[in-house]
Amino acid sequence: MTNKSLSANWQQQADRLIQQNNYSQAASLYEQAIETEPDVKSHYWHLGMLMVLQEQEAEAQTIWLMAMADGELEQIDQWTVELGQVLVAAAIHQTERENLAAAWALRRHLQEISPDDLNNRLNLVSLAIALENLTPNDLQETDIISLLKTSSDQLLEVPLLLHLLNQILTAFAPHPIALEFAEACLKWVSGDVMGLMTVMLPASIRIAHALRQPKFAAELLALYCRVDDQNIEILGHLSGFYQDADLYDLGIQTAQRRGGLPSSLLEQIFSSHLLLRGLMTPGGYWQEGLIAIQQHRQLLTALLETVPTIDIPPIEITRLLTSSFFLPYFKDDPKLNRSLQNQVAAWSQTALHQRASKQIVRYQSRSTPLIPSNSVRPLKIGYLSHCMARHSVGWLARWLIKHHDRSRFQLHGYFINDRKHDSLYQWYVNQMDHACRIGVEVPDSEDLAERIYQDDIDILIDLDSITLDLSSDILALKPAPIQVTWLGWDATGIPGVDYFIADPYVLPDNAQDYYTETIWRLPQTYIAVDGFEVEVPSLRRDHLDISNDAVIFLSAQKGYKRHADTAHLQMRIIKNVPNSYFLIKGSAEQDSIQQFFIEIALSEGVAPDRLRFLPETLTEGVHRADLAIADVVLDTYPYNGATTTLETLWMGVPLITRVGEQFAARNSYTMLKNVGIEEGIAWTDEEYVEWGVRLGTDAALRQQIHWKLRRSRQTSPLWNAAQFTREMEEAYQQMWIHCKQ
Repeated sequence: MTNKSLSANWQQQADRLIQQNNYSQAASLYEQAIETEPDVKSHYWHLGMLMVLQEQEAEAQTIWLMAMADGELEQIDQWTVELGQVLVAAAIHQTERENLAAAWALRRHLQEISPDDLNNRLNLVSLAIALENLTPNDLQETDIISLLKTSSDQLLEVPLLLHLLNQILTAFAPHPIALEFAEACLKWVSGDVMGLMTVMLPASIRIAHALRQPKFAAELLALYCRVDDQNIEILGHLSGFYQDADLYDLGIQTAQRRGGLPSSLLEQIFSSHLLLRGLMTPGGYWQEGLIAIQQHRQLLTALLETVPTIDIPPIEITRLLTSSFFLPYFKDDPKLNRSLQNQVAAWSQTALHQRASKQIVRYQSRSTPLIPSNSVRPLKIGYLSHCMARHSVGWLARWLIKHHDRSRFQLHGYFINDRKHDSLYQWYVNQMDHACRIGVEVPDSEDLAERIYQDDIDILIDLDSITLDLSSDILALKPAPIQVTWLGWDATGIPGVDYFIADPYVLPDNAQDYYTETIWRLPQTYIAVDGFEVEVPSLRRDHLDISNDAVIFLSAQKGYKRHADTAHLQMRIIKNVPNSYFLIKGSAEQDSIQQFFIEIALSEGVAPDRLRFLPETLTEGVHRADLAIADVVLDTYPYNGATTTLETLWMGVPLITRVGEQFAARNSYTMLKNVGIEEGIAWTDEEYVEWGVRLGTDAALRQQIHWKLRRSRQTSPLWNAAQFTREMEEAYQQMWIHCKQ
């Protein structure tokens, strides 16, 4: 047998032993090989590699040094290359077998003999992260970022770099080093923008929503835009992240940039929606918002003149379902607003059904419940939402969940956006008989709908309405035989939704004329709570430079509820109540909201020094405690408060609301009715101002309302969540019976 064939034979035997993790016997083979063929250097390379696998690294170094001791410089260089090849092959093999610690050890030795091998460095960092042996500081000390920035003459493995980028974003974001690494990657991956997008976009969505770090997510996508600034999908998310991070000017500019790109009508509508969101959320871009909403209506109307086709991308259909969100914030015209919303929702559902036709056929085959209406089996109630957490909806819906009769109802929770560090979220998860926690990185509505279908849910309760496109998409697929919208917003208009929960007051008598869903009116109220947690207040009159005998009016709402016409009415109240001040609070951009109110105050003859702009409080409990500083709360119109109204009434503070026709303009009205208060209910603009002046100047009347509200805690439907739950459960039972008929 020749030396070559002998070496090959030893190699084959050793490979078999390595596959069996029998490293010591494989090493013995190479020791024999060295005795037989002492001049064959590869035997030494393999023997040293096997020593590393047995954690005898000093011995490995000794074997390699001994083999190279008699070599010339050129020979040593060649042997080093050969040793490197053996270590790389062994490291790859160990990685494939998921022996990551062994692979890391092999690559660490490779770094010692080939310190300039950038690909090996990337592999080392990747393995260290996978082994959870690397911190952000450790990453900084590896010098990998500076090497990526300064090196240019290596054939770097781009898939490896993208894999490592994904690992670093997952492990370290929102630590600044993750952004530093992403920036260092750009020059290497500019030729693979699709690969870069595949890593950066899901990571940014997770960071923005699950980690609640939208500014970091925006910075990450802004880096992506350095190599691809025409990506319409990236620009859409970037605009949203800027807005969520209160960087409204950048959010608006990005939405405008997106809208200027050549795109389909559906993408133009989404760009328009993003622009509206950017203009309305800060609360100070009213005139620009009026122009934008008119253009948005025109785009939606143009869409309805087209016919849905099967080739529409799913994401464009999904986003369309939320595109009518801002309509009721501008005008109290439910017939007009709901007509447009209903048509858009129907168009979207038709397009969606064309794409998922097989799935829809299966769901429609179960259009009636599987069990008799008189069955003793508990009804399976599914609750679908991204808000079952520290959110307005989360604070309110918890009472229904708490008081549910578990002998009659089995609760399934479908949690969109897994919030592991949210205590109220965890409470909801624990309350459910079955909980399905869904991330948001790569949401698939068809998969989620299939989960609901496979769970045999009898009645699916949607808590989001059109505030979240993913839940709207699921409703349009109709995975449950009975689907109901409650609490989160107005009705969806989606044909797949059967019922909308209301009460005698929150919708006018003729509302069914313009709702596609059947309006199910509960006998007293569509919402009730047992109360709210209240902490220590953070506001004092002396800190606000307001005297004890002054009258304080307060409005605490999000920026997009700030309608200019209502702000004018509020200023007229302040003007006509001597020694009064107006406290303005809510999530908005401080500069724009201050300019908005100050301009209106001046136009109404109110000195700006009678206005106070309050920052957001750290917790909901502190916010509720701070409400007590107000003598009167002024509600918004045409979009009232909801949770804020309940909190105001719970704290015993008089409230003035302007009642309209749409659901959003009647929330405070139904809550006042259900707590036994008539004072402060205004049916016209004039009455709104009259009530403001009357309550502002009549301290005795304010005190009378305060005591009524305090006593109502023991008597009113609004504060009787157990009774409300029985009424909701009766509604579920009646829906079930009706579905069988």
